[in-house]
Amino acid sequence: MFIAQEMSPYLELTDYAALVNALAVKANETGLEVRVIMPRFGIINERRHRLHEVVRLSGINIIIDNDDFPLIIKVASLPNARLQVYFMDNEDYFKRKSVFHDEDGQWFDDNANRMVFFCKSALETVKKFGWPPDIIHCSGWMTSLIPLYLKTAYKKEPVFAHTKVAYTLEPDQFREKLGGTFIKKATISNQIKAKDIEAYKEGSHAALNRGAAKYADAVILREKADKSLVEELKKQKGKIILPYQKNNEDLADYLQLYHQLADA
Repeated sequence: MFIAQEMSPYLELTDYAALVNALAVKANETGLEVRVIMPRFGIINERRHRLHEVVRLSGINIIIDNDDFPLIIKVASLPNARLQVYFMDNEDYFKRKSVFHDEDGQWFDDNANRMVFFCKSALETVKKFGWPPDIIHCSGWMTSLIPLYLKTAYKKEPVFAHTKVAYTLEPDQFREKLGGTFIKKATISNQIKAKDIEAYKEGSHAALNRGAAKYADAVILREKADKSLVEELKKQKGKIILPYQKNNEDLADYLQLYHQLADA
């Protein structure tokens, strides 16, 4: 299962969008059963990419700070590949025609809510699939709560009983912070303790990376990854670290990592 905030051809914010596409296709071609989940940002053209709602999966309500938000799930077939991409949608959070900033360049003040909604939606959708993933590969800061959730609130869910999680450690992508209420919104009551989410509390991109990397079973380094964080991770027992690969056209290192995690 790839859970990503961007993927070619649907949304291309950075060059990593093309790599997510290539990884999904390559893994699928080698015989792994692959599915992809990403946000349905308003700038994604539904008609061009042939998205349609999956009625049997929609209808879940996602709770954020005691408020309910309906989840709409849409799907498309990745061009030239036999795999499905599922889009998490909600009119309050994803209908707008921009991604993280408005047309004047101002940071959306509900980006924290949007991230929490997406992370919870992705995991609830996997539960509804009834499809237990051996590996979840998360990429993009909007996925950064998923490793935490898998190791705490969702760890007793049968569908995730044997799931390992990998997280791609990307360079900082925003300078803003997610706001003082972020931790309260991200917490799942009675299932996540204050110490569990401590690493995330600053709400910066660096803090999200630190929290996700702490809970991931494997961390994939990108160019310009935070050196101090990488040194911290190397000291964590059992943490698998995939070094930055400048030339990885065959994606062999990623595929080897997936098999290593699945066999662990």
